[in-house]
Amino acid sequence: MAITMTEQAAKHVSNFLAKRGKGVGLRLGVRTSGCSGMAYTLEFADEISADDLQFESHGVKVLIDAKSLAYLDGTELDYTREGLNEGFKFNNPNVKNACGCGESFNV
Repeated sequence: MAITMTEQAAKHVSNFLAKRGKGVGLRLGVRTSGCSGMAYTLEFADEISADDLQFESHGVKVLIDAKSLAYLDGTELDYTREGLNEGFKFNNPNVKNACGCGESFNV
């Protein structure tokens, strides 16, 4: 079981944490939402809780709760730029379908 980041995503997170001046890594999760059922959550973590599962990719800690890991296991987080748009992209092998807007998914 693992969650990974591309080098580009890890670099973006590291730079943001350095500018922010605090934080231990990135927290990933899922919540019930959207037309397909699940949506990703993403936030910078200031501390590691006892319930967190920890992964490290390119020197950046990725924290996730056990419940979310069932939906995110094997996911690679990327950071992409397409024209004027940029942001994180979840390459999740567990997704069976996603809504048209890309905001939610189903496993």
